[in-house]
Amino acid sequence: MVQTIQAKDIDLRYLINNFGLQLVQDDQFFSEWQENLPEITDLDKQLLDKVKAGYFNLLNYPPLLEDVIRMAILDPLLFIGDFYLAPFYVKSEESVDIAVEDEETLVKGRIDTLVLKDQFWVMVIESKRASFSIEAGLSQILAYMLANPHPEKPSFGMITTGGSFIFIKLVKAETPQYATSDIFDIRNRGNELYSVLSILKKLSQIVISN
Repeated sequence: MVQTIQAKDIDLRYLINNFGLQLVQDDQFFSEWQENLPEITDLDKQLLDKVKAGYFNLLNYPPLLEDVIRMAILDPLLFIGDFYLAPFYVKSEESVDIAVEDEETLVKGRIDTLVLKDQFWVMVIESKRASFSIEAGLSQILAYMLANPHPEKPSFGMITTGGSFIFIKLVKAETPQYATSDIFDIRNRGNELYSVLSILKKLSQIVISN
């Protein structure tokens, strides 16, 4: 009898026990997010400055829900990065609910997944509570990446809460291994969306070349 596991019930321990998943902390394993990043244009920077300003404006009108994050933050990033153009295509996967009990109150959030060309997963976490950080989606996105239809190739992912971003690389091989980038946050000085877009462009080039 086949056991069905809900995505919301999958955590890192489950992936470690059942798939042998290993975290790699050697910088060379996931050097793609740091090395030979493409330049972004002045127009890109102007548009990203508007995205950042829009994010801070949204914070004045809580709650910051997943649909708003998608519309105001993620969609512009994917548009500027040409992820809506061939050979990429975007399809939405089923959303996953996350919930915690907080002093007899049920606090819920959602994780929504986009798949870009079968090798690039983007996960959006609806942030109604600070504890719904990118960690809330890490095991779920790794589970999707383990199901990559092209296991001989590395796969990549990005998790965002709207204000924070992190990139993930998974190499399936005999023993699945993964690593993460630094966390990029809109609240940091400057505009770290520049770095996010540059890394997106670099990873898209790798996926296309594969």
